[in-house]
Amino acid sequence: MKGLKTVFLLAALLLPFTVAAEPTDSFSKAKKLMMERVYFDHRETLYCGAKFDAKKDIALPTGFHTDKYIKRSKRLEWEHVVPAENFGRTFSEWRDGHPNCIDSKGKAFKGRNCASKVSIEYRYMQSDLYNLYPAIGAVNAMRSNYNFTMMPDAAAVFGTCQVKIDGKKVEPPMESRGQIARTYLYMEQRYPRYRMSKSQKQLMTVWNSQYPVTSAECKRADRIAAIQGNENRFVSEQCQN
Repeated sequence: MKGLKTVFLLAALLLPFTVAAEPTDSFSKAKKLMMERVYFDHRETLYCGAKFDAKKDIALPTGFHTDKYIKRSKRLEWEHVVPAENFGRTFSEWRDGHPNCIDSKGKAFKGRNCASKVSIEYRYMQSDLYNLYPAIGAVNAMRSNYNFTMMPDAAAVFGTCQVKIDGKKVEPPMESRGQIARTYLYMEQRYPRYRMSKSQKQLMTVWNSQYPVTSAECKRADRIAAIQGNENRFVSEQCQN
């Protein structure tokens, strides 16, 4: 795996881009970077393994179905694995608003729009590339801001795509659990204001150990590091072994 990491890092550094590595505070730019510089040759969604192309057209897996958000099932969306609301609630602008958060009609607003407008720290968290993954729109919508857990008795809700949703809890497919875990652990390490619950951290620690990195995950992380200028050590340390 160490040799693979070296090859992937060199490839990322040799891409024909001369922009200095630094994080972006623009969510729209972050999505564009992911599409053009990270997923340009491995276009597959996180939860269902659906293929997509440069135009964001998705080829749904055989047997995938949904009774909700049918239109969104046909489009690619960029999922915050750690939901924006989960770290957004730590900002007073999200919870309470801000004097600068007044719309054109003079009405105060709060939540994501206010945090995005006023707090550059929030914008950096929202735009962190390590926390963004391609997802089928319907899956992104139904996952919402729910926490991940294990639900052995629950049924998959998207047919052959093994995502389980029950109440306000979600069990992701086995293939995505390691990436999810290393993303949660990274976000907590990178941003001190975000903290997982004790039970959530225990689960992510188990998944991190139980589901090791793949070559594709190492490649993804190296490309993001070349763009953003920092590592997800929970990925990079495994890639070096």
